[in-house]
Amino acid sequence: MIPGMTAGVRQEPREATRPRTPRRTRLPALLALLVGLAAVGYRLALLLADAPPTNSDEATMGLAALHIARGEDFPVWFYGQAYMGTLEAYLAAPLVALAGPSVLVLRLPTLALYALFLALSWRLTRRLGGDRWFALLVVGFLALGSDRVVKNQLIAGGGYPELNPAGVALALLTVSLCAGVPGSRLPCRAAAAGAAAAGAAAAGAAVRLPRWAGWGLVSGLLLWADPLILPFVLALGAVLAGRRRRELIGRAGAVLAAGLLLGAAPMLLDSLRHGRDPLAAVLTASGADTAATWSERLYGGLVLGPPMAMGFCSPGHCAGWQLWWAPAFVVLLLLAAITAWRTLRRPLPPADLGHFPFAANDNFPRSGDDPAGATGRRVSAAVRLALLAGAAAVLAAYTASSAAGRTPVESARYLSVLAVATPALLWPLWTAARRAGLWPSPRHRDEAAGPELPGVRQVSELTGSDHPGARQIGGLELIHRESGGRMRTLAAGGVAVAVLAGMLGTGAVATAGAIGGVPATHAEADRHRALVDTLGALGVRHVRAGYWTCNRLTFASGEDVRCAVVDDELRPGFDRLPAYRRAVDADPDAAWVAPAGSPLAARLDARLGPGPGTLRLVEVPGWRIYLPRR
Repeated sequence: MIPGMTAGVRQEPREATRPRTPRRTRLPALLALLVGLAAVGYRLALLLADAPPTNSDEATMGLAALHIARGEDFPVWFYGQAYMGTLEAYLAAPLVALAGPSVLVLRLPTLALYALFLALSWRLTRRLGGDRWFALLVVGFLALGSDRVVKNQLIAGGGYPELNPAGVALALLTVSLCAGVPGSRLPCRAAAAGAAAAGAAAAGAAVRLPRWAGWGLVSGLLLWADPLILPFVLALGAVLAGRRRRELIGRAGAVLAAGLLLGAAPMLLDSLRHGRDPLAAVLTASGADTAATWSERLYGGLVLGPPMAMGFCSPGHCAGWQLWWAPAFVVLLLLAAITAWRTLRRPLPPADLGHFPFAANDNFPRSGDDPAGATGRRVSAAVRLALLAGAAAVLAAYTASSAAGRTPVESARYLSVLAVATPALLWPLWTAARRAGLWPSPRHRDEAAGPELPGVRQVSELTGSDHPGARQIGGLELIHRESGGRMRTLAAGGVAVAVLAGMLGTGAVATAGAIGGVPATHAEADRHRALVDTLGALGVRHVRAGYWTCNRLTFASGEDVRCAVVDDELRPGFDRLPAYRRAVDADPDAAWVAPAGSPLAARLDARLGPGPGTLRLVEVPGWRIYLPRR
């Protein structure tokens, strides 16, 4: 050693040279929490203001909850049909038993389901490879609440509020099962031994059994609640079968099947007892037996459907400028699918990296090991592809149905499950914006930049380079893009940011439109409460009314008033609970109720008079009550 060569150089212990783990900012997580609380608070304020407006279908679910709370009935299906499970009624029954029947009590579980949906979406975005800023973007988008979106999320009308949180939970379980159990890995040297590796695999499989059971249980509950989610269940199930097929042959498959049977037990037992086919009932109800031209279906399904379902439209309609999301949705769906497919098909990086000391704790890949992160990226890509395939299948099935052509505005609720695929759908936009340097860059790299190895500090980090025009290859080199490539990257990033800004802006406008309709909804709810109070004061126990009046009136009165459905010609209509009609027919003093200005009111006005057999009128703001004269 040359004398003086080490002058001024202080030797430090090995531990002192260990690279520090970058401190991750908690700002996006805090902002996401605030955004989530604001979203839940906004929806709670809507509920307290009687918005979104209720209807007789929601009241039918409320009546099921009331019967469950009293122990009088335990319905499997929405009253009057052989599909759409009553999960919402069972969730609300304890609250109805404590506080009595009301729309607010009925909707509190759906509000909790929405809060769970936000939390699970944050977690899913992170597990699929997104950083905290991207997860914040996803939560912010899902926090918006247009007229159609809040109806899907809050109205306990059957099938919709529970689909999105359960679908995201299913995707999370799929990621967890395919990527392994965090924290269960043995050190690399121990895993290299055959016996130790076999023991670790067996231990990991045992740890995963509750998750297999959870996957089956959630899938079964979803199929019972509403078969609309079936494409997502099948797509995510295909990922599981492809990644864990050997494990599925053993105990995992038995546990999953048991969970599936348990979740779907109400549907299966009822089908066996009564010979019902829920899928056929869904197809019939969706309009499969009613003609609609293909031009009407394509317009309702592909043009109106995605903007309505994902919150880009004003209450009850879509303005022309709000339809820009229709082509953007299809393009994004294709781009996201291509991106996920390319990642899935990309060869694994070389595993034999020698003994380069990537970290002082000796956790580095050795010959024969899969570099850390490569498998995780493949799993993330597979789950994203499954979510996109599920969304595409749902959209295709809806477009093929006549409901898309006959009632496109109201039937857009069938596309509410598209929100489950939001993290996968927005991934290309986020990636393009981040590569162009137009969005906060995370500490870790995205999947398209190459494999990431634990404990390795990238050259760009060591030199302090955050140049947006640089690309990391293999985690060891920093290569500047050519000017042409840089311009293309900036252009793609600019388009991505513009689309993201357009999404948030259009959704915010639609949310403002929903807020603007709250006063009218609240006033109508006040008039309905006055109707219920007036009927109670008059001692009326049985009435005849239209479909959209009957069950709402019965639920609001706690079944003190029972109603039989009639059409505008005073003929018997569709009663979801036939027992109500029998009670009304047995009462000679049964009254009639009709909204002011309705065709039913006009027909009943013709029967007003002073003599026996005629009707006398009692007016309530917005309503007309007709009492028989004796």
